[in-house]
Amino acid sequence: MATTEHPAPSRLRAWMLEGLSDMGKAGGHTGPHAEPEPPHKGQRWYRVMCLTGVDYFSTLGYQPGIAALAAGLLSPIATIVLVIVTLAGALPVYRRVAEESPHGEGSIAMLERLLSFWKGKLFVLTLLGFAATDFLITITLSAADASTHLVENPHLNSTLHDKQLLITLLLVALLGAVFLKGFLEAIGVAVALVGIYLALNVVVVIVGMWHVVTAGHVITDWSSALTAEHGNIFVMVGMALIVFPKLALGLSGFETGVAVMPHVKGDPGDTEEQPKGRIRDTKKLLTTAALIMSAFLIATSFITTLLIPEKEFEPGGQANGRALAYLAHNYLGNAFGTVYDISTIAILWFAGASAMAGLLNLMPRYLPRYGMAPHWARAVRPMVIVFILVAFLVTWIFDADVDAQGGAYATGVLVLISSAAIAVTIAAHKAGQRKWTIAFAVISAVFLYTTVVNVIERPDGVKIGACFIAGIILVSLLSRLARAFELRVTSVTLDPMAERFIRDMASRKIRFIANEPDRRDKAEYRDKIEQIRTDNDVPGQEDFVFAEVTVTDPSEFEASLTVRGEVLHNRYRVLTLESSSIPNALAALLLHVRDTTGCTPHIYFEWTEGNPFANFLRFFLFGQGEVAPVTREVLREAEPDRTRRPRVHTG
Repeated sequence: MATTEHPAPSRLRAWMLEGLSDMGKAGGHTGPHAEPEPPHKGQRWYRVMCLTGVDYFSTLGYQPGIAALAAGLLSPIATIVLVIVTLAGALPVYRRVAEESPHGEGSIAMLERLLSFWKGKLFVLTLLGFAATDFLITITLSAADASTHLVENPHLNSTLHDKQLLITLLLVALLGAVFLKGFLEAIGVAVALVGIYLALNVVVVIVGMWHVVTAGHVITDWSSALTAEHGNIFVMVGMALIVFPKLALGLSGFETGVAVMPHVKGDPGDTEEQPKGRIRDTKKLLTTAALIMSAFLIATSFITTLLIPEKEFEPGGQANGRALAYLAHNYLGNAFGTVYDISTIAILWFAGASAMAGLLNLMPRYLPRYGMAPHWARAVRPMVIVFILVAFLVTWIFDADVDAQGGAYATGVLVLISSAAIAVTIAAHKAGQRKWTIAFAVISAVFLYTTVVNVIERPDGVKIGACFIAGIILVSLLSRLARAFELRVTSVTLDPMAERFIRDMASRKIRFIANEPDRRDKAEYRDKIEQIRTDNDVPGQEDFVFAEVTVTDPSEFEASLTVRGEVLHNRYRVLTLESSSIPNALAALLLHVRDTTGCTPHIYFEWTEGNPFANFLRFFLFGQGEVAPVTREVLREAEPDRTRRPRVHTG
């Protein structure tokens, strides 16, 4: 391929784009995570569970308060419904996702394989929009809740009570600074944070349960209020089924659980194609995390609903966004409560780091490959700056309010879980597993219902998701438009016959004719040669080789190119190529021929009939259209030196 000398980049540019050459390559590592462990190495599954746990378990910082606001006295019953959906729905789905994508690609990659062409790309971009909603709101919501714990601490409240927005912005900025310096997934840090945080929560739950049991009137008051408000148990369960979608934040963490699969230590006999041990242990990871979280969700919703006055959950109340911290301070003293606050702030901040790592792993996996992001989008630091700026904007729009961001967060979580459920349903159907297909279809229906109800109840979530989707699609299309004339071919391979044609022509002048294959009979090639000779006044003794490109998937951006040679009708030499774009394939062939032979090749075209703008759109969307001028423009961008540029002739 053509290589062009560029001036040495500045130190700032080199630092910003550090690692760019390694990003986005097939099988290469993308994102800020430490490189996955070598084959058959890695960490025990329970240690890796803590890595996803900083996202999953940290929701205990705000989930009980959000549940109390959403369901009121029904919070424990609605939480039980949520736990049933978690264990009977989300867990089986993601155990199957772990089987289908053992290298951490997740459900988006599963669905990407089911669709092709532009509809597949647009579908993936839509899911990426919801994934961006999920991860970015995780960053802003976690930072907002961390600042809530800091502001509401009795020792700091008088000093920081009106500084929550500023503190949240500072926490987000600190997160960005860490990633700009270079963030490695410290599984040991995650283990320590999760271990301390869960241990402190166990203490709070035990003390809370003790107070509930010893103060018998608490249970009586709660049950009497429930009966007075809802009548009987059947009405309560029915209302809980209606309300539980508002508690969907408790389902977060499963996508992260699959994303960290490459770090799970497998069996000695594991291979990259069949990592059976890794899959088995990831299922243990997902199951254990779900069971731990389910137990905490039920226990914490019970004690917070019974022990905290309802008005304290409201905006401005002392338990708003920090229900368990409220209990820790009230029942265990401010010293223990401060330790609990520090632990909660740390794990919430680390949850934001996990979400940022997820974003930086996800976006470079798709957008640059689709041609829908600049080259620098494969580098970590520029993307960190983009995401931090978006997080600043989201934090400012929501005024660092945890409750206000809950709808958007739940929408992102539910859409991703619903897409995963649909993906495994299709996978089970293709595998001929009728019972699993029916089971996953039912689970998909439950999650789709939950998503729809959540959208109806809190439309702000889907509005924010729609903004992310619109932004990603718009920026992606503009980026692809700006990169339309790039040389998209990553490598060129010629079969023996094609190489023979090139060697033979290299002894004379190398002349190609770009031909759109039609009938491929003798008359087609004879007439084409005569037309080219007439249009371009080429002497009759000059010979030609035809170059014919078949467009495969025009929505693909980068791909390798294989060139095959054949002789048709015992006299016409033809090179056949398959590519997503005719001009890019022809330009890549010409540059490859120039580099391998040292000769400047010539290629001859006909002018395309029709409106130039319409022909350009055909090229942009379908890889065809205004072939001659676009081929020349691709060559001009790829080779600035005019004297070395292959010649394009159009008649």
